[in-house]
Amino acid sequence: MIGFPLRGEKHSIPVHTVIAVLSLLTLSCVQFFLLYNTYELKNDHYYLAEKGIITADYTAAIKNDKVMPGGGAILDKYMTGNMAALEAAYRHGRGDFERLSQLVCDSAFRDLRVAYNIDSLLRVIIRRRRLDPNIRYASTIESLQIAFERDQYVSLYQQGGSYPLIDSTLQTKDGIRLGGTLGSLQANNLARNVTVSSSVDHSYLISFSLYVDSYDRKSKILRLMMPAFLLSFLSVASVVLLYFITFRNWMRQKKLSEMKSDFINGITHEFHTPLSAIIVANRMMQKEKVLTNKETLLPLTEVVQRQAERLKTLIGQALQITTMNRPALNKELLSVNQLLEELLQDYRLQATEGKVSITLYKNALRDEVLVDPFWFATIILNIVDNAVKYNDKDNKEVVVTTFGDRKGLHIAIEDNGVGITKDVRKHLFEKFYRSTGGTHSRVKGLGLGLFYVKQVVDSHGWRIDINSVVGKGSVFTVSIPL
Repeated sequence: MIGFPLRGEKHSIPVHTVIAVLSLLTLSCVQFFLLYNTYELKNDHYYLAEKGIITADYTAAIKNDKVMPGGGAILDKYMTGNMAALEAAYRHGRGDFERLSQLVCDSAFRDLRVAYNIDSLLRVIIRRRRLDPNIRYASTIESLQIAFERDQYVSLYQQGGSYPLIDSTLQTKDGIRLGGTLGSLQANNLARNVTVSSSVDHSYLISFSLYVDSYDRKSKILRLMMPAFLLSFLSVASVVLLYFITFRNWMRQKKLSEMKSDFINGITHEFHTPLSAIIVANRMMQKEKVLTNKETLLPLTEVVQRQAERLKTLIGQALQITTMNRPALNKELLSVNQLLEELLQDYRLQATEGKVSITLYKNALRDEVLVDPFWFATIILNIVDNAVKYNDKDNKEVVVTTFGDRKGLHIAIEDNGVGITKDVRKHLFEKFYRSTGGTHSRVKGLGLGLFYVKQVVDSHGWRIDINSVVGKGSVFTVSIPL
C-alpha cells in the first residue's frame, strides 16, 4: 500500500507538567495544614474519661494533705522547723537567705521523692475503679513560698528559676519532678493543680500538679481523625484522577489532530506524484512525433495506466479511512488452500522488488470455511506485502502454510525480514501507526494495512497472533475456528 511515514509521536509538555505538579503540591499542602490543625484541635480538647475519675479520687486522698498522702508532714517538718532560721537569714541579707532556702528546699524535695507514694495510690484507684491500666502520669511542684508575716510571701522555689543548690535531677522546665512516667507535660493532660496556703504569720504556700494521660493518646486521636484522613485522601485522589483522565483525553485529541494533519499533508503529496506523471505523459503524447510513433506512444499509455491505477488506489484508501469501522461481509463457503494459491500467484506476477520467493504449503485437510473472498485477499496481501517491503535481505523469502488442529484452521505467513520489536508490536494494528527508523523509515505507507487486517479478522470472528525475532523475521498466524 502506497503512502508516507508519519512523524515521531513525541510531545513536549513541560508547562502543563509544571502547572499540574504545582497544583497538586498546593492542594497537598492545604490538606496537610488542615489535617495538622484538626489534629492539634483534637489534641487540645482530647477528653480522657479516666482522668476525671483519677482527679476526683486523688483530690479526696490529699484533702487534708499536700502533694501526696503524708506529703504535708514532710513539708511541715522542713518549713516550720526552719522558719526561724529562714526569717533570721532573710532579715540579715539576701545572700544567706538564698543559700539557706535552697538547702531547705533540696532536703524537703529529696524526702518527698523518697516517700513518694502516688504510684501505689494510682494503682489502688485503677484497680478499685476498674480503669484502663495503660495510663501515664507525673507529679510536680511548681512553687514553694514562705510568709513570715501574714500574706506577704517570699519565694523559696519557682518553676523556671535557677537553683544550683537544689538537686539537678529533680529540676525540669515543668518544675520539681517527684515521679511518674509521663514524658511531655502539657495543659491538655493536666488533671489537677492545687495551691495550698494559710493566711497567718509564719506559714507557707505550695503549688503542685498531677498530670494524667493514656499511653496511646496519639493513636486514639489519629483513629478519631480517620474519616478526615479518608476524605482528604479521596479528594486528592479524585483531583489526580480527573487530571489524568483530562490529560489522557487531551493527549489523544492532540495525537489525533497531528495524525490528521500528517495524513492530509502526506496524501496531498501522494496525489501530486501520480498526477504529475499523468500530466507529463499526456503532454508527451500530444507531441506530433510521439503520436506518429507507436513504439514511443505505448510506454506512455502504460505510464498513464499505472499512475491512474495508483491514484485510484490512493482515493480508495482515503475514502476507507472515514467509512470503514467494520467491513460488511459477503461470506461464501470456499477452500482456503485454493484462495491462497490464486492470491499468491497474482502477487508473484507483480512482485518486482529484487529476488522474492513465495512458497505455499497446503497442509490443512479441512480447509473449507465461510469467508468473504474480497476481504480475505485484504488480509493475505497486506501481510505478504509487508513481509516483502520490510525485508532488507538479498533473497526475500515468504512461506505460507495452512494446517489444522482441534481448534480449527490456521494460516501461518512467515518471512525472513527485519522482525518486529515488542514496543512496535503493541501498536501494530493501530490506525495510522508507522514505526520510525531503519527499514521502516524508507518504506512508504499510510499506516493502514495492518489496521485493515485486524478489522477484517475481527469481523470474521477470527484471531491473529504475531511471533517475531528482530533481525530474523516474523510469523503472522491467522486462526479460523471450524
